[in-house]
Amino acid sequence: MLAVTAVPERIRWAVEVVDPRPGDRVLEVGCGPGVAAGLVCRRLVTGRLLAVDRSAIAIARTGARNAEYVSAGLLEVRRCTVEELRVSGMDRAFSVDVNVFWTGPAERALAALHRALRPGGELFVLYGAGPGDRERITRTVAAALAGHGFTDVSVLSSAAGTGVRATRDQPGHVSNPGNPRPATTT
Repeated sequence: MLAVTAVPERIRWAVEVVDPRPGDRVLEVGCGPGVAAGLVCRRLVTGRLLAVDRSAIAIARTGARNAEYVSAGLLEVRRCTVEELRVSGMDRAFSVDVNVFWTGPAERALAALHRALRPGGELFVLYGAGPGDRERITRTVAAALAGHGFTDVSVLSSAAGTGVRATRDQPGHVSNPGNPRPATTT
């Protein structure tokens, strides 16, 4: 088991923001070495986490680090890109420091995430508090989400990280793709 002191602050913050509940079906895009996966699985009882990454090394590390959660059926680790995802019914999806959402066209990735989430499911695109133009990143991500079937888009910001939260549209919901609502987290 990973010591709590070894968890980077941005990962701890991200899991707090996502706030997975015991029965949630959660998707992590770009799981890296599996640190966030372990923190999410600690919160699950009947839920399940699907952690995906395009890197074989990342998948191997995530599986090894979280072998007890894989054995318990709480964690599935899969090598694929977000565009290759063929899942649905997820309650929450998140990424930490995955740049595809703001560095280039993300239409296919956002379409896959829209399909993966149940109506009303939440998407969190999160970044650490490192250097960079946080406002430009969150503005770009928020606009992309609002333009691809996500509603209730809000910008999250704290000393530990920044990001965008959005909800998959629900039937009958009227979207307002204007300026995202600012939100502050701790």
